[in-house]
Amino acid sequence: MKERQLLEIVSGRIRDRRRDQRLSLDRLAAVAGVSKGMLVQIESGRANPSIATLCKVAAALGASVADLVQVAGQHPAEVMPASAPRLLWRGAKGGSATLLVGSAGPDMLELWRWELRPGERYDAPAHPQGTQELLHVVRGRLALAFGDVSYVIETGGSAVAHTDRPHAYACEGRHPAHFMMVVAEWHTRGRDARHLSDRRSRR
Repeated sequence: MKERQLLEIVSGRIRDRRRDQRLSLDRLAAVAGVSKGMLVQIESGRANPSIATLCKVAAALGASVADLVQVAGQHPAEVMPASAPRLLWRGAKGGSATLLVGSAGPDMLELWRWELRPGERYDAPAHPQGTQELLHVVRGRLALAFGDVSYVIETGGSAVAHTDRPHAYACEGRHPAHFMMVVAEWHTRGRDARHLSDRRSRR
């Protein structure tokens, strides 16, 4: 899918969901933690939002990133053709992050394909409480960093990462790192856990 087409789909779905929920641009900006100016740019199709911005806006709308970028219905299975994957990040050195398929939100599962070139790094903000990522390195060496702590995953290796805190992915070595990622983000469970914690603290 061409970038222009993707921008049109994203802008239209964000605008339609916001209007369906009777949210003003000011209100959505406040809930999502994104500037009103950025939302105006996105809805008009003049801005290509980052993955982090898409995640914030989707969560504020009770949706998943997949809800905003892929076509899905209510059939027992939805088959995504080769042309369906969405390129949502392009690195300065040619790396990429592509959303292959994802479930509807707000509780969601997403399958991503990543490539990081030598010297390339992607810094990600904290995801909602309880978010986990399953990583599998297909080729190369991947560094997974949490502040000053870094884990290196070799070719064929896998990892479970708790990404409800700032984190980063980097290519470790002279060859590109190719890896697959499953993101599991549970907004409902996080709310239930917080409510339970609040109830216990009041006892």
